[in-house]
Amino acid sequence: MKGSERKSLFESGIFPVQKVSEEGAREKNIRQGGHPSTLHIWWARRPLTAVRAGIYALLVPAPEEPEERERKRQFIQEFSKWEESNNPRYIRKAREEIRKIYKGIPKVLDPFAGGGSIALEALRLGCLPHAIDYNPIATLILKCTLEYPQRFREKNRIGKYQYRLLEDVERWGNWILEKVGEEIGRFYPRDEDGSIPIAYIWARTLPCQNPLCGAEIPLMRQFWLAFKPDKKIALKPKIVGKRVEFEIVESPKDFDPKRGTVSRAIVECPVCHSMIDDDTTRRLFREGKNGERLVAVVVYRGRGREYRLANERDLEVFREAEEYLKEKREKLWDEWGFDPVPDEELPLMSGVFNVPLYGIDKWGKLFNSRQKLALISFIEKLRQAYEEMGKEGMDEEYRKAVASYLALAISRMTDYFNSLCVWDNTQERVVHTFGRQALPMIWDNGELNPLSPILSGTFKSMLGQVLDALNFLLSIPPLEENGLIPDVRQGSATELPYPDEYFDAVVTDPPYYNSIPYADLSDFFYVWLKRMLYDIHPDLFSTPLTPKGKEIVEMAGWDPVRYKHKDKEFFEGNLKKAFQEVKRVLRPDAPALIIYAHRSTSGWETMINALLDSGLLPNATYPANTEQKKRLRAQESAALASSLFIACRKRERKGIGWLRDVREELRQYLPEKLKRLWDEGIRGADFLIAGIGVAIEVFGKYEIVMDAEGNVLGADKMLDMVRAMVADFALREALQDGIADKITPMTRFYLLWRHIYGSASVIFDDAKKLAQSVGIDLAREFNKGFIRKEKENIRLLPPTERREEELKESDELIDMLHYALLLWRAGKREEMRQLISRNGSSDMNALEKVAQAIASALPTDNQERRLLEGFLASKEFIPREETRPAQKPLPY
Repeated sequence: MKGSERKSLFESGIFPVQKVSEEGAREKNIRQGGHPSTLHIWWARRPLTAVRAGIYALLVPAPEEPEERERKRQFIQEFSKWEESNNPRYIRKAREEIRKIYKGIPKVLDPFAGGGSIALEALRLGCLPHAIDYNPIATLILKCTLEYPQRFREKNRIGKYQYRLLEDVERWGNWILEKVGEEIGRFYPRDEDGSIPIAYIWARTLPCQNPLCGAEIPLMRQFWLAFKPDKKIALKPKIVGKRVEFEIVESPKDFDPKRGTVSRAIVECPVCHSMIDDDTTRRLFREGKNGERLVAVVVYRGRGREYRLANERDLEVFREAEEYLKEKREKLWDEWGFDPVPDEELPLMSGVFNVPLYGIDKWGKLFNSRQKLALISFIEKLRQAYEEMGKEGMDEEYRKAVASYLALAISRMTDYFNSLCVWDNTQERVVHTFGRQALPMIWDNGELNPLSPILSGTFKSMLGQVLDALNFLLSIPPLEENGLIPDVRQGSATELPYPDEYFDAVVTDPPYYNSIPYADLSDFFYVWLKRMLYDIHPDLFSTPLTPKGKEIVEMAGWDPVRYKHKDKEFFEGNLKKAFQEVKRVLRPDAPALIIYAHRSTSGWETMINALLDSGLLPNATYPANTEQKKRLRAQESAALASSLFIACRKRERKGIGWLRDVREELRQYLPEKLKRLWDEGIRGADFLIAGIGVAIEVFGKYEIVMDAEGNVLGADKMLDMVRAMVADFALREALQDGIADKITPMTRFYLLWRHIYGSASVIFDDAKKLAQSVGIDLAREFNKGFIRKEKENIRLLPPTERREEELKESDELIDMLHYALLLWRAGKREEMRQLISRNGSSDMNALEKVAQAIASALPTDNQERRLLEGFLASKEFIPREETRPAQKPLPY
């Protein structure tokens, strides 16, 4: 560290892990009120609060006095709160302290800058951020997050806003909206009674394959339009001859609106009830046998959403829009020299893009005709606005900035304005496409009126969110009166355009192995942004699609045809190059902070190998919560809530570390660190990640670690070792009183699973490794007892899914507990007492402890936890005098 060689706050353990985690998790639910993430979608953004705390703790040396150390800890806790983000008192204090330490303004690099969280927080703390990303969409977001708000800070003398940039973005946004309304407003006409159509409900259609029927089948997941406690409105299908008609009904009693005509691509004809299998459904779509049907219209009369059936006038207006699209598309094609509607290929990717299975193989096919017309009209008006700004004498770089924010607003609108957007009947709104990191097939969809005064997703609402975010960004004070500007570049992290030993710190959040195919997902936006900005930002939008050759992501699993070469070795090798570049550009004693998360063992192995091979020495690690606890993926699987923050420096490593010595060092160091984190409330899979962090610190000291036979231990062996140690520690903390040594491997496995993964399913490889840590061969045990294999995942059955018959004669403690729970739930108290009476006080003490430990591991609303708590509170089991032989302890 320039100006000090003392350890940083982070490296000295002065980091309030739990408080920072709480703030990070809370911030993930803030997506309004100016949060920078509302500028535009970018995947895997780290919360600003956690990043701010991490950078400050990395840059500031730890004081020697205990009172001052505690004050620093309290400062981190307070400044990491979202509400204090732009508190001038905190910003001024942090900046003055950091500038005093570095004798000026430190330069901080993020070579995987993405959405800009890290670089933005470096700027807030008074550092000069340098942000690089390979993806042009990310680079544009970075310019709008970092560069433009700092470069164009001219204040208004008069006007609505304090800053001219805000005033001009809103003024030209309104100009665009007015011009688009004048041109295509007629395609969204008001009803005769003055009602405003705000959304249109569409259903894709297929012909019934029964030759005696041939009806047009509207493909609908369900028929609810509004489903609220005080408002239940549904479309009721009725058969008229061989046609499916609809009526709108309130609180229906004579049919179930939840049951639609299609599920998982299997279609039922409501006329003749014949079925179309999923393969045939996909084939019919690819052959162009499908259609679309406008079913209903959502209208607004000033007193909430109302619904009516689509009529002939609605269809006629849509047909007129189709005709006008042909005319306008041809006109713009002549002017621009390429198709204004995206005609670039949309690839088939397993688990990400499945719409090509249905013939949607071009990006433009994701939009219906009226949506295409609206979008190319907005784009045309944006380009006209850019020209008009020039006629007003506006500086070229400044109007680039204004146009960029307007482009982001239009681009954000596409997320709500395509044929993969569902109508959410519980909120009565159109749901945006990228609630998931995928493009799955959607059967019935909601089409927004982009000119409507209400509903999120319209241009007006997206412009408002961009303005709020820009206002937040402009409120960050400049670095100096003479105006140092953040440096934003498009480039590869494996070839950094900086001299050796240039940076005072590097903080980065590298790609998460195979979690997110960033480039392919961003093509959804790129194809439209390219049409808006191809000559405004020609350096970013010159390629047909986003560049992918140097993107450091494991892609062979997503698309083995296009990305066969992008395997585990590709990812690890290129990530190693990136870390080596980080080491090269760091000053001799400068720190680096790597933020990483992944739920699979393979993901951790590749990152650890790349980091340790690069020559950076990890010397402190902490888990920090960076994800929404209720996000979809976390509910379905054991996705991790935490990222691991890994502090590194350029130091010489020791030579060979012998496994015996390294294992002993881990045994000495690991419990102390784990105990501190356990006491801070770190639990579950995140506690396992904390153990991985400690192991990285120990293993990273050595060039290689070898066993007695001369075999070099890689990250996989290290992870196996630390998993066993963390498992043993967690069990002892959960059980206490020496009980951990007295329970069998199967009971240990069940208890450990509940503490680490809860009720989630886990990919087989990770489940197998957890089983190995307690001495179980999972391949021999699944689909027996409580272990179930479901496709590629493993799930543990709760007691409610087990049968009494299989539990009656078992001596396994977890089976006895499950049997007792089933008897207690069924009210079979005498049978439960007989079960208990067969077992002595030693077993019953262990049973009680295990029951308490499992309950403490599960969330309060979990069914198994409620059952355990009821059983424990019943006081109906009384340990007997007689005892049984203690179960054999584990062999280690």
